[in-house]
Amino acid sequence: MSESLDSGPPPQAPTTALRQRLAELRGPAAQPHPLDARALAALAANPGCRRRALLDGAGVDKAALASALGSPAAFGQSQFAFMRGNAFEAKVKADGGKELTRLLGVDTPAEVRVPELSAAGPEGRAARTALALREATAEKAWTLLDHPMLALEVAGSPAYLEPDAVVVHPDGTWTVVEIKSFPMIDASADAAKVGAAARQAAVYVLALERVAAVTDGAQVAHSVLLVCPKDFSNLPTASVVDVRKQLSVTRRQLARLTRIEDIAEALPAGTTFDVERPAEELTAAVESVSAAYAPECLAACELAFHCRDRARDAGAVEALGRGVRGELGGLTTIGDVLSAARGTAGDPDDPAVAALRRAAALRAEALEAAGCR
Repeated sequence: MSESLDSGPPPQAPTTALRQRLAELRGPAAQPHPLDARALAALAANPGCRRRALLDGAGVDKAALASALGSPAAFGQSQFAFMRGNAFEAKVKADGGKELTRLLGVDTPAEVRVPELSAAGPEGRAARTALALREATAEKAWTLLDHPMLALEVAGSPAYLEPDAVVVHPDGTWTVVEIKSFPMIDASADAAKVGAAARQAAVYVLALERVAAVTDGAQVAHSVLLVCPKDFSNLPTASVVDVRKQLSVTRRQLARLTRIEDIAEALPAGTTFDVERPAEELTAAVESVSAAYAPECLAACELAFHCRDRARDAGAVEALGRGVRGELGGLTTIGDVLSAARGTAGDPDDPAVAALRRAAALRAEALEAAGCR
């Protein structure tokens, strides 16, 4: 990674050699799959997974890869939910963002500027967004940036992110706006969904900080405006969500990621994740990159079912959860755990081994008292 994730100019494109290597990993006919904020938030939650870091950095379509491996992803947004979300976002932004500016408490919505952000390619759009942010800050005027493009360097490779909106306040504050279609009932929404939205918004805040660092008078708010339908209607309502904790965690976790080129260089020659290759060859390619599976991956990664099967086949304790893995110390397989509990293996001075043997003894006593033995 670069020395800082929250300062400096927009990230530079990978070198020609790296771009060629990533293209080889994707396959000759595969277009790079964009790395969005949701994927970055999931990646930040599991920075030790070199497999996901490489596949995301190379732009590999993990859903297609999982299907080719015979373990298709069983999650994702339904078409109905997608259409409902788009319809609600359109309502919020209709008439120049009239509803959104109302939620922001702007006295004169007609004075809110909505600059044009179209440009050629993601790099051009990111540059146009940065220019619009600087102009709005200098003019000290309410400005609504609809679907701006932000750039962030992740493991040595640039990622381009597209928040729903960014609002520039007259005092130079930049606020990320997240528009979600889940309801806010009695001013409260589902905690899990709000948490996911906050983690996603923290990635946008992190990317905005890069631009703000080179913009005079700019300051990025560490709280975001979450806009949702009110109760059971389609009327937009909003809540301010503090993302300082998520921002700190995301910044730290992304900084821990190994650079993409370092992971790629360690791969065997000829490794490719081209979904047109035979399943056996794809499996070998995927297994050549280490993973850090945890049950939480099932809700965040398309390859989770494949990684779970491999973890179970190996008897890895990670399949039981990160909390269990942390408690077991040097015992890395379920076989090791059972042997330690039975007293046939393991250092008796190891606290984890001692706890397992004590638990096994208590279980045996309970079964004997119940007449089960």
